[in-house]
Amino acid sequence: MASDNARQGAARRNGWVGVGLGFIAGYVDTLGFMALFGLFTAHVTGNFVLIGSELARPGHGVLIKLLAFPAFVAGIALARAIVRRHELGEQSPLAWLYGVQMLLLSGFMLAGVSALPLADSPSAMAIIAGMFGAAGMGVQNAASRLALSALTPTTVMTGNVTQLVIDLLDLASPGHDPTVAARVRKFLGPIVAFAAGAIGGGFGYVRLSFWALLLPIVLLLVLMLAARRQAD
Repeated sequence: MASDNARQGAARRNGWVGVGLGFIAGYVDTLGFMALFGLFTAHVTGNFVLIGSELARPGHGVLIKLLAFPAFVAGIALARAIVRRHELGEQSPLAWLYGVQMLLLSGFMLAGVSALPLADSPSAMAIIAGMFGAAGMGVQNAASRLALSALTPTTVMTGNVTQLVIDLLDLASPGHDPTVAARVRKFLGPIVAFAAGAIGGGFGYVRLSFWALLLPIVLLLVLMLAARRQAD
């Protein structure tokens, strides 16, 4: 009974963490796209498409998209180093991962504010802001594989939506697997949260510019403190 309660408690915590991280990813990605010349900070797939478009039809935003890739990779490498260091001591790296992402998004916010007012092409400070944002979301992408593998991916929704649609179709069929309903609940939360974050990030940027990043920064602080308390 105690072990069942513990598993249920862990599942609930994971569900809320997935929702929180999904919201952060949608929020930051939309804000970065609106503010920084179509830059996707949370995933590189969109930036590959935009780089191809910029190279074929040159504009003013190709450099910020090119430099976002090594920054994203640096965020992944930083997350891997944090996880490897904590693996040696058999400790959870989550508090550190959340804390580092929080600091990188703080750099994104402050560099973005310093870049205001934004011109028709990215200034050096705007490019730095984009690199901070991409590095921060690189940390979140890596964390989802290295330390949060039990959760639904929180940064890239294409696979999540595909799986959700498949499961909903199976759920409507007679004799479906009992695990399908649980998987629907697992995937639905982060998808809805990502969409809500995307809307929030758009309206937040319109009203508060880069200061709107305070919301995901505070959410990461809450996640960091919760992870630290759970580890103690």
